[in-house]
Amino acid sequence: MLRDCLIDLERHGHLRRIDAPVDAYLEAAAIHRRVFQAGGPALWFTNVAGCRFSMASNLFGTLERSRFLFRKTYDSVQRLIDLKIDPTRALRSPLRYAGAPISALRMLPRSVRTGPVLQHKTWLGQLPQLVSWPRDGGPFVTLPQVYTEDPHAPGLMRSNLGMYRIQLGGNDYEPDHEVGLHYQLHRSIGVHQAEARRLGRPFRVNTFVGGHPAMTLAAVMPLPEGMSELTFAGALAGRRIPMIRRREGLPIYADADFAICGTVVPGHEGAAGLPLMKPEGPFGDHLGYYSLRHPFPVLRVERVYHRHDAIWPFTVVGRPPQEDTAFGQLIHDLTGPVIPSVLPGVVGVNAVDAAGVHPLLLALGSERYMPFYDEARPQEVLTQASALLGQGQLSLAKFLWIADAGCWPDRAAALHDLHEVAPFLEAALRRADWTRDLHFHTRTTIDTLDYSGDSLNAGSKVVIAAAGPPRFELARQLDASGAELPEGFDEPRVVMPGVLAVRGPRLPAPSFDYDAVRRGDSSGPQAEADGLAAAESAGAADIRRLVDRLPLDHPACRFRLIVVADDPSFVAAKSGREGIGNFLWTAFTRANPAADLYGVGAFTDRKHWGCRGPLVIDARIKPHHAPAMEEDPEVSAKVEAMAASGGPLAGLF
Repeated sequence: MLRDCLIDLERHGHLRRIDAPVDAYLEAAAIHRRVFQAGGPALWFTNVAGCRFSMASNLFGTLERSRFLFRKTYDSVQRLIDLKIDPTRALRSPLRYAGAPISALRMLPRSVRTGPVLQHKTWLGQLPQLVSWPRDGGPFVTLPQVYTEDPHAPGLMRSNLGMYRIQLGGNDYEPDHEVGLHYQLHRSIGVHQAEARRLGRPFRVNTFVGGHPAMTLAAVMPLPEGMSELTFAGALAGRRIPMIRRREGLPIYADADFAICGTVVPGHEGAAGLPLMKPEGPFGDHLGYYSLRHPFPVLRVERVYHRHDAIWPFTVVGRPPQEDTAFGQLIHDLTGPVIPSVLPGVVGVNAVDAAGVHPLLLALGSERYMPFYDEARPQEVLTQASALLGQGQLSLAKFLWIADAGCWPDRAAALHDLHEVAPFLEAALRRADWTRDLHFHTRTTIDTLDYSGDSLNAGSKVVIAAAGPPRFELARQLDASGAELPEGFDEPRVVMPGVLAVRGPRLPAPSFDYDAVRRGDSSGPQAEADGLAAAESAGAADIRRLVDRLPLDHPACRFRLIVVADDPSFVAAKSGREGIGNFLWTAFTRANPAADLYGVGAFTDRKHWGCRGPLVIDARIKPHHAPAMEEDPEVSAKVEAMAASGGPLAGLF
């Protein structure tokens, strides 16, 4: 199980033990981040300060290591996916798919009477108290496998295994008895909880930590609703997943290192009413900002089990790339070929990790409707865009850029550019017509962790479509002559062909208390709320002044996209695998399309908005945004010192 996997990684040079004392409060996470960024090995912290359990991280830190973990089953899982796409392949290549029936049999979870996880009992306070960022609201489980069943049709094959963060303590939680259960939009656990409420039954939740790494990966797989993640885990683990049946309560994963079992606390109306809600968070999240305190359901913990040799696996999230980047690569590697079979006409998608995944989705579609017209324009790709925005977690996309794959010489070139990002955006910028090809979805849902919108879970989307031959030149430099910008805007920097960043007037900084102010409750003075509203209004007036005072023949208007930011040099700096990582992170995590997209020469025609000059994104930090994460300087210095020559972390980063 997990210990066996760690020993296997160590034997093959993919893991390093750290025997020096390391604190789960900030230190372990700071070490993890540095080792991940350095492309280093998995880590096994054998001496966790004040805790009797060891911890492990960075198991999935590279795609190569992830494939190594599953080297005995990876190919067989890919063959199962091939058959899912086209079952006739088994007839055409019977030898290649001869083992498929055995792999399929392993997908069936099995019921057992007991298992290693039940060897010992403990309580919440004895678990590793991992805190990753200084302003986190308490310790969190960062690699949980949260198990629920459909109350109307219970059973292993109708179960859901998801990764929803668990807050182990802090805030108003009763120590050792309550934990926070945080899950976002479009998660199957919500379907199960709604059904339990409809039936007036207790909503039970089991959280597993550790066990076979296949269970961790299964918990983040975007499987169709109603398909149990236990099936995928079994195929990837190479063995049927053993689940302990109990007279009362949900089954428990027999090979887990830890199991936290409990029931969501009902509110005053009982099981049929809304659950008891308590503030959860803040938590430094994968967009690179804190998700703030919000009311979420409370889990009343009844039992905590662990095996005798239990190890606590964890990850650390933050501004991409992080270890969850490798998760995304692995998921795409396995499931990317399925997309065209689920969404006809869609050739491929890329939820851009550098932009925080959900804020920016790139897609390749197919224009096949009107092959007899000389002048192509987006038509069928708009239909495909709607399908994408109605598909599971893809529906959380905020900026969807979709282009006809026919814009490239062949499909291989199109897919290459899709995942390189910058050449894809260049191709779209050469073709998208801002008077025609911007399509907004207003007052809709966005990712729970995205604070650029109107309120929690609420914001807007825009589809930017491109098809046909290139129509626009992309400026590569700004002519100095006549390039003076309106007052308050300066420091223009070229980000990439067709994209210019400029500095705009700075707005008030975000506050950890602003979420409460925005809700209008008693935790913030009305004067502060009024001040923030005035600041937001002034911010919008700044951008309107910019676009109103830029004539279409201004040198800046040779660029197709202008990004207004607090630090244009940062935005334009070469960064990330794509070379434009700072631009992707700044522009798409800090903008709400309906509120923050402007245009030079803007107009509205029959409720369609467009512009004749460049599109302008207001990507400044705004008062209602969440604060970005920063490390504790003292912890950073201590960790850096441990990496000095002869230190316990020497050679890791």
